[in-house]
Amino acid sequence: MIAILGAGKMGEALMSGLLGSGTDPSTVLITEPRDDHAAQISAKYGVEAVPADVAVTRADTVILAVKPQSMSALLREVAPLVRDDQLLVSIAAGISTESVERHLSTAGRKAAVVRAMPNTPALVGQGMTAIAGGTHALEEHLDQARRLLETVGEVVRVAESSMDAVTALSGSGPAYFYLMVESMVDAGVLEGLPRDTAERLVVQTISGAAAMLRESGDDAVVLRRNVTSPAGTTAAALRELERSGFRSAVASAIEAARNRGHQLSRE
Repeated sequence: MIAILGAGKMGEALMSGLLGSGTDPSTVLITEPRDDHAAQISAKYGVEAVPADVAVTRADTVILAVKPQSMSALLREVAPLVRDDQLLVSIAAGISTESVERHLSTAGRKAAVVRAMPNTPALVGQGMTAIAGGTHALEEHLDQARRLLETVGEVVRVAESSMDAVTALSGSGPAYFYLMVESMVDAGVLEGLPRDTAERLVVQTISGAAAMLRESGDDAVVLRRNVTSPAGTTAAALRELERSGFRSAVASAIEAARNRGHQLSRE
């Protein structure tokens, strides 16, 4: 039995991925404090909505999918009910395995904890998730978490010390991408293109570029050079991006996100 504590966007994405991979809805439990949303999710997916204490008592695997700010309160509620033979998978940004284990230890529990950092493309089955194991997580627990999360995309294992960097790079990464798309569309409109045309051009251009990056076997440097003719339009555009500090702005943004993740873990 799998319990998903928190039926927000990411919790629902994981549930949808599990069910899409063949998991029986009768083996999935959800918790959601908003009664109307709980009823909606239950009706849509055929899963049972129950209180958190009931879900933890009945489940073998517990996915902690609440917001970081709500994690401490949730763990205080359910820690006494956790069994040492359970697997807990936390997908809350900035919450370390040590933090989860500390709450469990106050109740005398030593369950396996795996920290995971998925991103929002998991909503369409194209997520990227990094996982790291806690003190009591064995290889079998990490494999179990990997199989679960592969239902919504790709999974990579990292050291937990790298999780803040992962959060900054791939967890927050889609937002950087969307800002880039937004900026390119606005620039196209300024150049006289209708907005719907500019959006179509940009989305397909970036989608195609991503496909080439994945499928060609070439890295980004090679592919960029292939587009850049000497003294051509692309070279002129890239020169302006470099003059504007594009690379340093990206690096600074990722550093800021990493620092905020580290701050969240301390809070």
